[in-house]
Formats: sequence, C-alpha cells, structure tokens
Amino acid sequence: MAASFASRCSRVGRSLMDGLRNNFPNLPSTSRETICGSFLYQQQRTFIQMRTVLKVVDNSGAKKVMCIQPLKGKKGARLGDTIIASVKEAMPNGKVKKGKVVYGVVVRAAMQRGRCDGSEVKFDDNAVVLVDKQGQPIGTRVFGPVPHELRQKKHVKILTLAEHIA
Repeated sequence: MAASFASRCSRVGRSLMDGLRNNFPNLPSTSRETICGSFLYQQQRTFIQMRTVLKVVDNSGAKKVMCIQPLKGKKGARLGDTIIASVKEAMPNGKVKKGKVVYGVVVRAAMQRGRCDGSEVKFDDNAVVLVDKQGQPIGTRVFGPVPHELRQKKHVKILTLAEHIA
C-alpha cells in the first residue's frame, strides 16, 4: 500500500516536473520530491459531510464520531451547524456508548470561514460537541477553543461551558 502510494506520488511529481522542465530547463532534478510533497500537502479543505470523522471535545464519553448527515445545507456542515453522527470510539464509563446515533454541533472546522471584520478563522481539526434533540449539551465541559460565531447560531450554552472563546 505504501509502495503504491509512493510510486503514485513520484509519478505525480514527475509529470509536474516534466511540464515545468519544458518551461524552465535549468530546474534541478532534486526538487521532484519537494513539488510532490507540497502538492499533497495542499489538500482541499471542504465542508463536513457524510462519513467525515470528527473529534469530540466534551466530557460526554465519546472520543470520535462519524457524520451521518448534516442537518442544513446541501454541501455540508460548517461552524455552528448541527449534524447527526454515529459514535465510533467511546470511553467505557461515559454517558454515550459506541454505535449510538447522536446530534452534535460543529465547534471547530478545518475549512476557513470569513468574519465580518475581514479576518478568517480556521482550525487544525474538525471537532464537535454532542447535544440532545433540544440543543442542550450532553457533557458538562467543553475543551479547547470555541469560535464566537456560535452565539449567532444560538448555541450560547456551549459558549458558557467553553474554556476559551476564539
């Protein structure tokens, strides 16, 4: 598996390099790996959609969930949107168990989102806080930064439980 991935990476790098070498004949041959590495590093950050695995950042007992369906929008969920998810990893003595279908609010997303002042916010990971059908959090603590855009989406209870508001 790793060998086939490496050969695909080198093929992509070679095809990119061959196209560049035609335009720039003095380009050294050692930059093939650099181009291939940067090409793979610049992965498209997209919406949270079906089968996206998210980290759970509250103390409800779940560790990872997989998105079954975003509740709003055709493309997927963004910051502050509610999703339906299935628990994939859970702590043995938590409130939610593995395999349970739960609701969650996206509190961190790798896709960037513009703010009113012109700045943009994006996070390193995709994270969710588990909520019940009424929108109240299941856990009693929220770990890590939470964006203040949740206030516009009427998730004030999550903001009050959060350690840090970004």
